[in-house]
Amino acid sequence: MNYRLLAKILGVLLCLIGLSMAACAGYAYYEMQWSPELGRAGLETLIWSTAITMSVGVAGMIVGRGTGNEVLRREAMVVVGLGWLLSALAGALPFVLGEPRLSFAGAYFESMSGFTTTGSTVINDLDLYPRSILLWRSVTQWLGGIGIVVLFVAVLSFLGVGSRSLMQHESSLNISDAAAARIRDVAKKLLLIYVGLSAVCAAGLWWLGMTPYEAINHAMTTISTGGFSTENKSVGHWDSLAIEAWLTLFMLAGGVSFMLYVFIANRRWSRLRAEEEARYYVLLLVVATLAMGTNLWLTDENTSFLMGLRRTFFTIVSISTTTGFGTEDYDQWPTFSKLLLLGLMAVGGCAGSTAGGVKMNRVILMAKISVQELVKSFRPHQVFRLRLNGTTPDESVRLQTTLFMSFAFGTCGLAALAVALLEPHLNLTSSFGAVLATLFNIGPGMEQVGPTDNFSSLHPASLMLLSIVMVLGRLEFFAILVLFLPSLWRRY
Repeated sequence: MNYRLLAKILGVLLCLIGLSMAACAGYAYYEMQWSPELGRAGLETLIWSTAITMSVGVAGMIVGRGTGNEVLRREAMVVVGLGWLLSALAGALPFVLGEPRLSFAGAYFESMSGFTTTGSTVINDLDLYPRSILLWRSVTQWLGGIGIVVLFVAVLSFLGVGSRSLMQHESSLNISDAAAARIRDVAKKLLLIYVGLSAVCAAGLWWLGMTPYEAINHAMTTISTGGFSTENKSVGHWDSLAIEAWLTLFMLAGGVSFMLYVFIANRRWSRLRAEEEARYYVLLLVVATLAMGTNLWLTDENTSFLMGLRRTFFTIVSISTTTGFGTEDYDQWPTFSKLLLLGLMAVGGCAGSTAGGVKMNRVILMAKISVQELVKSFRPHQVFRLRLNGTTPDESVRLQTTLFMSFAFGTCGLAALAVALLEPHLNLTSSFGAVLATLFNIGPGMEQVGPTDNFSSLHPASLMLLSIVMVLGRLEFFAILVLFLPSLWRRY
């Protein structure tokens, strides 16, 4: 392990986080014009946070000065794992240093929830916070949506062959189709698409009635499928069908693979036609909407069929893309609808999107493997040709999918047991919902941690546990679990 190179790269990463904080501090200075007290509080908090983050980052760069620039596989895995943990630590500073002040566990949870685009929160009243701090809260989700490591690769030119290793272990974007291209160029293209979608989303929200501040915040947390809002009632604050429809469009844009946009930009129409994951994903959302809308229509005499579709569609897209915006208290829905929502939480979005969850490609692959094995039970000599998105997945892909499923549901069970032990006041549904919401980066859980409540009542130990659960889900386990292997840390 080249520790000096590691310090250099992580130092630059922290400096990028610090520059993002500095931009929010600039807004805090502007906020002082109409809200002197809150603006000044936000400015002081963000200046101190920026100074601390930049100082640590510069120190790391000084330690690594003079080292080579080639990032090998081991350094890449450590950069991804530690990069997310350190980014969340730096991102927690404004919540620890400012007022209202969160505990360290609460601040780290809030920051990790932002960077992992989970959207769970411990803040009870957003109106008490400076708007600049809420802006920083949204920025963490925007940075986490594209993947702070992908952003890092796109911006910096000094990385060598390790840029591919970095992006391979940053799970938010799938680069298997980018083998023939320079990885840094692909990262730049993805970043441009991400910025462009964010800008169009913000412009539309502004035109539909949000203020520029509200539009920018919600655009960042929509395209990143994060779900943080500047309002206590989330998107329900506006009660606008037009705003809900616009947000739904961009939640879906964030929930499908960003490589689709690269295919469109490169005019790779044959590859686009072979993409079955997005088709199955849209089909799943349509079927779920019809099923839940009908369920609400039949069980609520005050809800028409069309109103049932409206009420369910926004929530289904919000949950399935793991955005977590709220317009409805789905805890009050019939059991059938709540069970469907739990299933959508687990599935999540598409591979290569900003969404969390198991991912649709794994669900399709596991379904095809299951059918294949069933047929083999009575036709053992039949030869099968398994295809996914126009390609044939090799044995390693099948093994990784099986391992991921084992890690996901094993972690879900163990973490739910731990939360139940630490939080005796939570019922079974709430304990399980808290873990499901954080592991698959959904945001709101069920009942006591559901859409009308939050995680503020949890013990600090539970908040730290769920923070780790968030990053395990965001990085799909391997980049974090590998940090605990002693062999990874041996010097060359």
